[in-house]
Amino acid sequence: AASLAAVKPIQTEGTERMNVMMTRRKLLKLSAKLGAAATAASLAPRSLWASPMGLPIGIQLYAVKGALQKDPAGTLKRLYAIGYREVETAGYAGMTAAAFSKLIHDAKLHCPSAHVQFGKTDFSKAFADAHALGAQYAVSSALAFTIIPFPAPVHGKPPQIPSLTEDDFKRMADLMNRIGKAARAAGLTYAYHNHNLEFVRMPDGSYGYDLLLKQTDPDTVKFEGDCGWMVAAGASPVHYFESYPGRYRMMHVKDFATMAHPTTVLIGPGHPEGRELGHGFIKYGPIFKAAKAAGVQHAFAEQEAPFAHSELESAKIDYDYLASFS
Repeated sequence: AASLAAVKPIQTEGTERMNVMMTRRKLLKLSAKLGAAATAASLAPRSLWASPMGLPIGIQLYAVKGALQKDPAGTLKRLYAIGYREVETAGYAGMTAAAFSKLIHDAKLHCPSAHVQFGKTDFSKAFADAHALGAQYAVSSALAFTIIPFPAPVHGKPPQIPSLTEDDFKRMADLMNRIGKAARAAGLTYAYHNHNLEFVRMPDGSYGYDLLLKQTDPDTVKFEGDCGWMVAAGASPVHYFESYPGRYRMMHVKDFATMAHPTTVLIGPGHPEGRELGHGFIKYGPIFKAAKAAGVQHAFAEQEAPFAHSELESAKIDYDYLASFS
């Protein structure tokens, strides 16, 4: 509080006493306001003041897909109790999008983004689901397999996914532009989520992912940077956030076990092994700084297999890691 000694001298004793009294009243009011603000801050949810970029801490529900299948309502409420305030969907636990949305709402969670399934021409179901969830962003998480058929397992072994070619990436960019334009007309924003397979080298030495960024419309096609998959492939999230400000609206925060070398293998022998946040090798401090500067609006924790704990226990570890940044 300001010192009363700082009040300017007054010419008469009466006016001096009056001004001092008025100043005290102002200071008391100011102190009360400051005290109330401090109390409110101390009572605010942890996720509102301790997070990597000053954002509510979110989770990609793929990370708890097993728990959701067993108890969707209870799992969502448990995520809220852990501290999460935002979720991003990847399926609806066998329910309709509208029914699942009600459970999200009942758990006091917010769903700004939904991973939905896009066909090559008809996007209406995907957009309808996003609207039912109250999401702003309709995200494709496996668009490559709309361009190339997902291979079937052979004799029970994981499928061998062929490397994407330059022509594949050009076709993907064309489809992304069409989805982005249609999403805007539907009152949504389209975003593309990467894995590691987009970071195969093209004939000119660049990544296929670079072609997607350069050949899509910045106004209608945004990106969700999965930082874990980028790093696993040998790419730099910091580079992409710094090089394409405004293109990235969301990010996935994911960790992997130490790797002998980068890889674009998504499934099968040699694929990266998931770890809880802070228990792998990815350093997120510089990534969060670059993401904030790039305009990222939502950050979702996610984890790939294997899990050292139950899905919800891992979700708690991930939350505590993200909440440790302030």
